[in-house]
Amino acid sequence: MAEGKIKVIAENRKARHEYFILETYEAGIALTGTEVKSLRAGKCNLKDSYAQITKTAEIVLFNAHIEEYEQGNRFNHDPKRTRKLLLHRAEINKLVGKIKEKGLTLVPLKLYFTRGKVKVELALCKGKDLHDKRQSDAERSAKREIEQAMKARYR
Repeated sequence: MAEGKIKVIAENRKARHEYFILETYEAGIALTGTEVKSLRAGKCNLKDSYAQITKTAEIVLFNAHIEEYEQGNRFNHDPKRTRKLLLHRAEINKLVGKIKEKGLTLVPLKLYFTRGKVKVELALCKGKDLHDKRQSDAERSAKREIEQAMKARYR
């Protein structure tokens, strides 16, 4: 990740429950002025969003909901418009190969400001089955119980 201060705008917690995260990438995002102002106010939702690679080898973010800016007049943006993600050509080519070969998907994990610029943490993911989700939940609850027992022991 980038150095410096990071201010998280929105997180996609559902993605960590639904997918196995194999790799993460940091991508820039092409936004309009009212979108940036709305993000500074923290009005964003990544719940059902995903990214795809287009025929022209560009990565595009779909279903990311950025609310309209309150003071924006006729120049306001469409809240669910598609937004272009900015990655180096080598990274895009690498992702194209992995997605076509293994049937993986791209999911945004978080949206944040770093050094005044909006960035997206994009994850290369593989979907979980129902039994995988149950196993993850069981591991999480066991870990929580162990931590609570250790905490009680040291009191």
